[in-house]
Amino acid sequence: MSELEKFLARAEAVLARVEQVLPGIPADPAWDAAIAFRWRRQGRQGFLQPVAHPHRVRLKDLHGVEEQKKLIDRNTRQFVQGLPANNVLLTGARGTGKSSLVKAVLNQYAPKGLRLIEVERQELVDLPDIVELLYRRRERFIVYCDDLSFDAGEPGYRALKVALDGSVAAPSENVLIYATSNRRHLMPEYMAENLEAQHVGGEVHPGETTEEKVSLSERFGLWLSFYPFDQEQYLAIVQYWLAHFGIHETGAEQVRREALQWALGRGSRSGRAAWQFARDWSGRTGLKARR
Repeated sequence: MSELEKFLARAEAVLARVEQVLPGIPADPAWDAAIAFRWRRQGRQGFLQPVAHPHRVRLKDLHGVEEQKKLIDRNTRQFVQGLPANNVLLTGARGTGKSSLVKAVLNQYAPKGLRLIEVERQELVDLPDIVELLYRRRERFIVYCDDLSFDAGEPGYRALKVALDGSVAAPSENVLIYATSNRRHLMPEYMAENLEAQHVGGEVHPGETTEEKVSLSERFGLWLSFYPFDQEQYLAIVQYWLAHFGIHETGAEQVRREALQWALGRGSRSGRAAWQFARDWSGRTGLKARR
């Protein structure tokens, strides 16, 4: 073997090893296989995994959040019709329908070409690759980040800021980001940060740490806030789900009393607690009927 042949053989071996380390180009998924996808990683390679059985919640199933429902529905309708629309941040009390609203608008507009890509917090560093994969498609995509919260210095925090409004590249017209969180500014806030505030000419100017945290949430054009339900709202949601499960005596005093005890035991009068109670009650009723 000549010296040139030996060199080429060694070069091919080195390239093969380098290719195993470097991330490859994400493969196109089976776009017609589903309306929702999850971003997954296998080694250094990311890919879109179809969700075979997405949650089929409907907008009419969600109660006590009428204003939030109206706003997110309008924003999504604008987006699907090719009109300007905003990235959306849904924040507030747990169990009040934030995630369910996102799933509901997906089901509402999937027949018109809307698709959803769920991305976990630790995978947000791949947002540039995900957007690159989507921007030539004819469909409209919601990149969905559920229960989002960051600690200081996380790489996904910077990647999300850039994706929202900070890259030299123009935002993709067929991609929006919808995120849910229990924190308005997506990061923990500490009492000591108030000491950074300055008084200038009688005005209060927040410190740099606070400004940095607020800067991420401000990049979402539409904020939707969710609050705990009062007792009557909670009981109305209980009645709706009981009727959904075929329980007709939804206003009985025993149902009311046990529904309130259920919420008290969980420390929350939420739509989630109401749905869980209705499932429990209808299940117990079914067992009694089979005896």
